[in-house]
Amino acid sequence: MASGSSSICGIGHLQKECYYEWMSTQSKHIVDLKEVLMSQRSNAYDHHKLEELVGRIVNDFQKYAEKRSELADRSCSSYFAPSWNSSLENGLLWMGGCRPSSFMRIIYALCGSHAETQLSEYLLNMDGEVVDGHDGDSSMSDLNSTQLAKINDLHVEVIDKEDKLSKKSANLQEDVADMPIAVTAFTRDCVETDVAVEDALDKHEESMAVLIAEADKLRLETLKKIVEVLTPVQAAEFLLSGKRLHVSLHEWGRVREERRIGCAHVEDAATARGGGRKSKRSATC
Repeated sequence: MASGSSSICGIGHLQKECYYEWMSTQSKHIVDLKEVLMSQRSNAYDHHKLEELVGRIVNDFQKYAEKRSELADRSCSSYFAPSWNSSLENGLLWMGGCRPSSFMRIIYALCGSHAETQLSEYLLNMDGEVVDGHDGDSSMSDLNSTQLAKINDLHVEVIDKEDKLSKKSANLQEDVADMPIAVTAFTRDCVETDVAVEDALDKHEESMAVLIAEADKLRLETLKKIVEVLTPVQAAEFLLSGKRLHVSLHEWGRVREERRIGCAHVEDAATARGGGRKSKRSATC
């Protein structure tokens, strides 16, 4: 039993390490993407270098997904509520990660944001206040009707596949209330598991690991199809926005959690002093 517990702890450490390596890689990707997009805006960028960077980023995600899948095969439960995530991030998880359909939502948001910026620049240009240094290569605001149609079709297709995976997940969750797990829990006062229950739980976890692998496959396939539809500059803008969102959510969740813990400590200290009233600081938490 001790060795089994030690093994699980070891896998948990590897999973956490894998995640932080990926976050570090994403931070490097952000720097590289910002650099190449700045070069593009100054008309000094290398088109092939940009394509190579986009391809490398997609390949890095594939390697991460493969490593994650390998670790999930050994123990997958922690991926559904990772200890290395904040409660904010875990509340947003779908199958141990982001929803692939959210990729399209990022594109739609970027299109709207860039269109507003272009309109403002156009109006300022009319007064001769702004000189646009754009070199003619398509940015996200320049998505044409063919690209938008392909993105929309992909969105519908991905949502359908997400729904199918969600139904599989729901069925697996319902299975826990079936034989032999529920009956064993009902007939025994102690919480010790027997062979049948252990086998059922192992089977359940194996099935959940398969779901994570399928979800990661869908995430990767969706990413690749989006990159195929977009121009290199558009793909770089999309990838930069997605990575910034992921890194920001991680940081925002961490800060909110630290603030919440700090508030709890203040309230506990006030209670320990026997104060019936909350301090001014805790009242704002």
